[in-house]
Amino acid sequence: MSVFARKRTFLTKLVCMGALLTPLFSAAADFPTRPITIVVGYSPGGANDVLARIVAEKLTLSLGQSVIVENRPGVASIVGASYVAKAKPDGYTLLMGASGPIVFNHVLYAKLPYTPQDFAPISLVGTFPLVMLTQANNPAKSVTEMVAFAKQNPDKVNYSAPSASFQLIAELFNGKTGTRFQHIPYKGSADAITAVMTQDVTMTLIDTGPALTALQGGRVKAMAVTSGERLKDLPNVPTMTELGVDINVSFWSGLLAPAGTPPAIVKRIQEEVARVLELPDVKKRITGLAITPVSNTPEQFDKMITQEINAWRQVATEKNIKAN
Repeated sequence: MSVFARKRTFLTKLVCMGALLTPLFSAAADFPTRPITIVVGYSPGGANDVLARIVAEKLTLSLGQSVIVENRPGVASIVGASYVAKAKPDGYTLLMGASGPIVFNHVLYAKLPYTPQDFAPISLVGTFPLVMLTQANNPAKSVTEMVAFAKQNPDKVNYSAPSASFQLIAELFNGKTGTRFQHIPYKGSADAITAVMTQDVTMTLIDTGPALTALQGGRVKAMAVTSGERLKDLPNVPTMTELGVDINVSFWSGLLAPAGTPPAIVKRIQEEVARVLELPDVKKRITGLAITPVSNTPEQFDKMITQEINAWRQVATEKNIKAN
């Protein structure tokens, strides 16, 4: 092939590549041109749902398009996560993903309809510990008393969990205390708490947002928190570590898009999320739920997810914990 022919071939390839990339850059520059949907894999009322609605409200204002929250609960958030994983990678269908579907499901389930590689991480949104709740009229006045009762009556104690992540922490509690609380699955945090109120279950380890709301109603009481320090909103509730139970865990929620979403669109959303989380009214609303607002870059978020999957897989293997 002559030099001229090689140059012509090279130029042709450049033109073709440019033709392919132009729509992507154009789409990113124009984004968004229609409403965006944030999918939540749980029923309304949980931390994921509340965070999604706070962020959606502000993104609607800054992006100039409606940002809608759509609840698709079911099977430990697998339904919602699978839906987004298979969605068109154009930035118009996002997942407010939590530790559960993005980390713990991959650790606890032998087979899933999606993989970590099916998502493009955008940004972390918030982190939060869990609160152990039981009925307000439960005779046990402390975790120690509840553990003692559970050991004497293993067939009479159980717990509600809206996903595999909450189940893993409850099973860790079983392992650390020598109890055998039985797992009862529910579709969302609000449902799991209602099960405690109606005495269908003995206790739940649940996210802070719905826990604080439930505590205001007076039908449940908080026994412990999984954070390293006591929560400002629950100063009289001890940490697990204070009680001699070696559990110090916080969960997170974050935005993800389907894999293949143009990096420019991912970056646009990430920058808007970071800006939104710095707004004083947003900080006040989120911290009022005992959630810490925090953002990071897509690269940092992706690295964090990988590290957590590896760490929790080791824990689940050592404790022989699997999803039911």
